[in-house]
Amino acid sequence: MKNSRESRNTIKAIGMMSGTSVDGLDIAAVEFTEHNNKWTFKLQEAETISYTPEWKKRLETAHTLSGTELTKLNAEYGIFLGEQANKFINKTKFAADLIASHGHTVFHQPENGFTLQIGSGAHLATKSNCLTICDFRTGDVVLGGQGAPLVPIGDSLLFSEYDYCLNLGGFANISYDAKGVRLAFDNCPVNIVLNPLAEEFGLPYDKSGDLGRKGKVDETLLKKLNALSYYHQKPPKSLGREWIEADFLPILNETNLNTQDKMRTIYEHIAVQITKDLSDKGKMLVTGGGAFNSFLIERMQALTTTKIILPEPDLINYKEAIVFAFMGVLRLREQVNCLASVTGARKDSCGGVIFLP
Repeated sequence: MKNSRESRNTIKAIGMMSGTSVDGLDIAAVEFTEHNNKWTFKLQEAETISYTPEWKKRLETAHTLSGTELTKLNAEYGIFLGEQANKFINKTKFAADLIASHGHTVFHQPENGFTLQIGSGAHLATKSNCLTICDFRTGDVVLGGQGAPLVPIGDSLLFSEYDYCLNLGGFANISYDAKGVRLAFDNCPVNIVLNPLAEEFGLPYDKSGDLGRKGKVDETLLKKLNALSYYHQKPPKSLGREWIEADFLPILNETNLNTQDKMRTIYEHIAVQITKDLSDKGKMLVTGGGAFNSFLIERMQALTTTKIILPEPDLINYKEAIVFAFMGVLRLREQVNCLASVTGARKDSCGGVIFLP
C-alpha cells in the first residue's frame, strides 16, 4: 500500500552525506516541489557536523576491520547518524517526511559485484523516529553498473540550466547532457590525496590552495599521473580508495619531491583531467569543498573557456546532501533515481532500501 505522502507534490526530506574525505557529516533539510513534471527545491536548513578525531580514525580505518568489528561499526555509526538527525530535527523543527542517508563508503568494487556504505538504516530510523532510506548504490551494482556517480539524477532534474555540473570532493566527478543522454563519471582524485599532504604541515586541508601555490610543477610526475590507464578509459567509470592505493600513491611515493611540489603537480594534474572533458563552451556549476580552493579554480579556468560558476556557499557545501535527499524522494515515489547511462547498468533503477522507525 502506498503511503499518502507519495502522491503529494511537496515532500520534505533530510539528506545526510559523508564523503570520502572524512571531514564531516553534511545534513540538509530540503523542501521539494513537483509541478508540471518539473522539480524545484528550497534548502531550508543545513549544517556540517565535524567528526571527532576518534570517529574520523574509525571511518578512515574501517576497511581494515574484521567482519565482526565492521558489523559493530555499522550499527554504531547508524546510531550516531540517528542521534545527529534527531538533534538536527529538534533544533530546526523541520517536519521531515524522510531521511535519505548516503552512509560512509568502506568498500567500492563494482567490478567484483559489491559496494558497502555503512551506517545501519534500521538503527538510524529507530534513533531518529523517521522513515529512512539508505544503501543507494547496491541495486545498481547488481545490475552491472558502477553504483556511481549517483548525483547526476539531481543534476538532470534540479540543475538543468548548467551545461556541466562538477563536484570537487574526495574525488572530482562531472555530469553533463550529451545529445539527450546524461553522462557522468569520476574525473580524478582531489581532496583524498591533497588532504593527507596538507596534514604533513599540521593542517587538515590546503586552504585556498595556498600550500600548493608555492610549489613547482614537476613535469615527470605530471606525465606519469596523466598516463594512468583510468584516464584513458571511456565512461562509465568510477574511482575509489582501492584505486588510490593501488595506482596513484605508488607513483606519488616513488618521487623524492618536497611536499609542496607534489601538491602543485597534483593541482595541475586535477586541472588537466577535468578540463580535457569540457567542450570549451557553456557554463559549469562547481560545488563541493574544492570549490573554495581558489588556486584550483584558477588553474582550471586557465585551461578552459567554459565559464566556471561558483554558487552561494550553502549550495557549494550541501549540493550532494540536497541531491541525496532528492534521491530519497524519488525512491519513496518509486521513480527512477539511478541512471544506466551514467553507471553502465543494464537499465535505469530506483535505488535505496526503506526502513520504518
